[in-house]
Amino acid sequence: MGVQFLLFTMAIGIAAINTGNNLFYLLLAMMLSLVLISGIAAEYCLRRLEFRRHLPDHLIVNEPTTVTLVVKNRKSQLPSFSLKLFDVSDGRKLDRGLEIRQLPPGASQLVSYPLVATRRGRLQLDGVCVGTEFPFGLFMKHTFYPMDETVLVCPELKPIDERLFQGLLTIGAEQSVPQRGPGNDLYNLRLYHAGDDSRSIHWPTTARTSQLTVRETEAEDQRRAAIYLPTVAPASHDALFEQAVSVTAFIIQHLAERGYMLQLLVGSSRSSFGQGDHHLLELLRMLALCERCSPLAGSVVPTELSGDPLEVDEGAMIVVQAWRGPGDIEPDQPTILLNGHLLAGVSHAV
Repeated sequence: MGVQFLLFTMAIGIAAINTGNNLFYLLLAMMLSLVLISGIAAEYCLRRLEFRRHLPDHLIVNEPTTVTLVVKNRKSQLPSFSLKLFDVSDGRKLDRGLEIRQLPPGASQLVSYPLVATRRGRLQLDGVCVGTEFPFGLFMKHTFYPMDETVLVCPELKPIDERLFQGLLTIGAEQSVPQRGPGNDLYNLRLYHAGDDSRSIHWPTTARTSQLTVRETEAEDQRRAAIYLPTVAPASHDALFEQAVSVTAFIIQHLAERGYMLQLLVGSSRSSFGQGDHHLLELLRMLALCERCSPLAGSVVPTELSGDPLEVDEGAMIVVQAWRGPGDIEPDQPTILLNGHLLAGVSHAV
């Protein structure tokens, strides 16, 4: 509408010059004043705004997450009207459908919107672009408020056929290591500390030593598994490599929920064995930031580890491969090897 208004203003100006009619000059002055007032009023609406965005610690590809944005009008007297908010990421303005009709002076308003990441890695948000068509709806004026933020995007968790886990659920039992935790077997006897559960006091030892002694139990199951994702693959396997990353993420999540001690090897990088939510997040972070590497000329096997990648110090080894070496015909899905034996091609669950 603003373009049409400007064209009409130019037409009135040309008519005023050609005819010398005072009515055309009066109409031209009125229309130009509307343009001037529109720019000044919109400028004041967009001044002295403050934005705070609340993001989760991490996102997952193709899973919507609610993001909240707090907008505050720091002007002491003038309200802001008809605000439209846009995310700015990688220099692109993204319309989230956020609008604020009126924001009184000194007031704050919270708006929320779903954020869906389409690729893993780091999602860079440069700031917020705010626009308004106030007061006449002729023009949209924009102002950019920088607000650099980065959030980690973890790979998509693609469920795979549950039958493929029949062998995985029993791996690592031979590498079980005694550790304290909930269970029935005795792990250790130690002196009582303030805050210990009185029900864990070992009375026979306490009576014999005349010192309060508590009984620590051994965790019932400490299965171990190491998951290896080779990052060497040709460019033709790029989509398959992304599937392999997603499959690896799902296997990690699947085993972590069952209490496994997990280690992740991605390319030449490896984590320590661990468990718990914090360790799981670290493993997903490694997968989120890994990159495919093209094979070197003359390379025979897709391995970056020194020595045989199927042999590690502790635990059973699961290998998720997108490429098995030169001459490999590109499969439809990544392949899984368990302790060096081909388990199956991955078929996604429906």
